[in-house]
Amino acid sequence: MPELPEVEVVRAGLAPAVTGARVIAAEVRDPRALKRHIPLAGDDGLGGHGVTLPAEAAAARAADFERRVTGLTLGAPARRGKFMWLPVSTEPWSLLAHLGMSGQLLLRDTAAADDRHVRIRLWLEHPAHGELRLDFADQRLFGSLALDRLAPTVDGAPGGFGGGAPVAALLPAQAARIARDPLDPHFDDAAFVAGARRRSTGVKQLLLDQALISGVGNIYADEALWRARLHPETPGARISAARLAELLGQLRDVFAQALAEGGTSFDEQYVNVNGQAGYFAHSLNAYGRGGEPCNRCGEPLKRVPFGGRSSHFCPRCQRRR
Repeated sequence: MPELPEVEVVRAGLAPAVTGARVIAAEVRDPRALKRHIPLAGDDGLGGHGVTLPAEAAAARAADFERRVTGLTLGAPARRGKFMWLPVSTEPWSLLAHLGMSGQLLLRDTAAADDRHVRIRLWLEHPAHGELRLDFADQRLFGSLALDRLAPTVDGAPGGFGGGAPVAALLPAQAARIARDPLDPHFDDAAFVAGARRRSTGVKQLLLDQALISGVGNIYADEALWRARLHPETPGARISAARLAELLGQLRDVFAQALAEGGTSFDEQYVNVNGQAGYFAHSLNAYGRGGEPCNRCGEPLKRVPFGGRSSHFCPRCQRRR
């Protein structure tokens, strides 16, 4: 699943091409890619993974999205954790994107051949770049686009990370429960440390708790814990404030390196807006390396089941004390 670095690579790639662009046409090829979109008339009863959509209701949802998005002017994309949104000219709405497991936002010339698994297509007209296509492709259909209402942030600070662009103190309603991420300048380190130390939950599970800290998934949790020499099952309450602060620093360093290398790609499911894969997979020290020697001490890394996935760690460097 794309994590914070992958979503940030996409956000940064979109920004110069879509900021100020007007949507001149829209085509929904598969209404399942609108599972988070609620028509203005209210909830149509659709949504959820694996739901069989009644054809008439699905067509109505697609028509609502196409009608309302056409003619909108897009603002600079912002991100909180794995959620990304573009403010639109009809306030207080936004175009919300979640990549899910395999979602891709691809910028294409209007005459370019189709990519695989395109679910939604927008034709854009940019004042500087002319006409282009924005395709939302998703093989596994866990991602989605939606028009979502913006609401004021609880703390009055900008809603998310915009890479230097001014971001309003607004947040899409569907991302309101998501905590800030560690690249957000308004992320509260002290609140994270205090929250983690109140919990007896294992530290890896805490890193994956999107209500405590957002944007972290299995890959980068394993990498940050390896760098911080923390066992993934160490209870938060047993970790000192100084060690948790160090863990945040290591997590930010991992994110920075992954961003510089374009994110992590193991297959065709994650690519940037130009369809190119990232290469941080070659820099991984823990994730996916079960049985291989630790790059720090040479001990074979362990792979253990974790919540339907796996954790990877060094039994020598990351002892559970």
